[in-house]
Amino acid sequence: MTRMTRRILVTGACGQIGSELTPVLRARYGNDHVIATDIRPPETACLADQGPFEQLNVCDRETMERIIASYEIDTVYHMAAILSATGEERPSLAWDVNICGLMNVLEIARERQLHRVFCPSSIAVFGPETPRACAPQTTILQPTTMYGITKVAGELLGEYYVQRYGLDVRGVRYPGIVSSETPPGGGTTDYAVDIFYQALRTGSYSCFVREDTVLPMMYMPDCIKATIDLMDADFDSLEGHCNFNIAGMSFSAKQLADEIAKHIPGFVCTYEPDFRQAIADSWPRTIDDEAARSQWGWTPQYDLQSMTEDMLEKLGTRLSAE
Repeated sequence: MTRMTRRILVTGACGQIGSELTPVLRARYGNDHVIATDIRPPETACLADQGPFEQLNVCDRETMERIIASYEIDTVYHMAAILSATGEERPSLAWDVNICGLMNVLEIARERQLHRVFCPSSIAVFGPETPRACAPQTTILQPTTMYGITKVAGELLGEYYVQRYGLDVRGVRYPGIVSSETPPGGGTTDYAVDIFYQALRTGSYSCFVREDTVLPMMYMPDCIKATIDLMDADFDSLEGHCNFNIAGMSFSAKQLADEIAKHIPGFVCTYEPDFRQAIADSWPRTIDDEAARSQWGWTPQYDLQSMTEDMLEKLGTRLSAE
């Protein structure tokens, strides 16, 4: 099957990653070959205007199966999820969406013998017992959040379907993702997005983690690159499938604020930690992504300086047009 004959379904297409992944996939495979879905309609006309859009609650298996059948889908990027902070406020919802939704995707993919499924994980799988520095890919996974629990279960489910049914399921552990296109969406690392909005709008920001909080982060272009690079990799080159660590950069909240201040003189960041501090404290500061680098050639392109420059330029242009 050639690249242009792929028929792709993206769940959670209106989310932070899905909203930027979908246009890239459409540019690559053709607008009509990439079907965007989400529980809510797009806030902008872009996703619906560029190609097919269907409203979908991933917990609704019947509707999901109908969409997959009617569009003759062979590949699924399952991006729908309830994130860490929202998951702590509504843990039962996080379980339903993150586990029941994933099971629907995997079962339909198994029954219809789909070509490939991408189901991302997260650094939220790690917990206080995980090494804080250079956390290995294979290590203790004892998360303290419902989001993290669902992601551990998701990794295990994906690997189970690979081993038991021969289904090609793949996934990476996303670090915090920084993007200029979508506002914060309920994650613990969202301060690293919101700080740019407030810096440009007000010249100040109140950060909900301590200034010395260091977490693994990644700029959206690298996030999209990692996703597609893994999906392009030769299956036989992969020793694992659903739990690849990927690292972009790690920085403290203060380091990010200081970098922004280089471009916005007078920018002031204060720190008022809330319940998300405990979540951040349970995650590693840096992670080891040697498996991704050696098995499918992963390498990031952005560091803190280049990300900050690009974010301020792109977000500034977008905000000035609103």
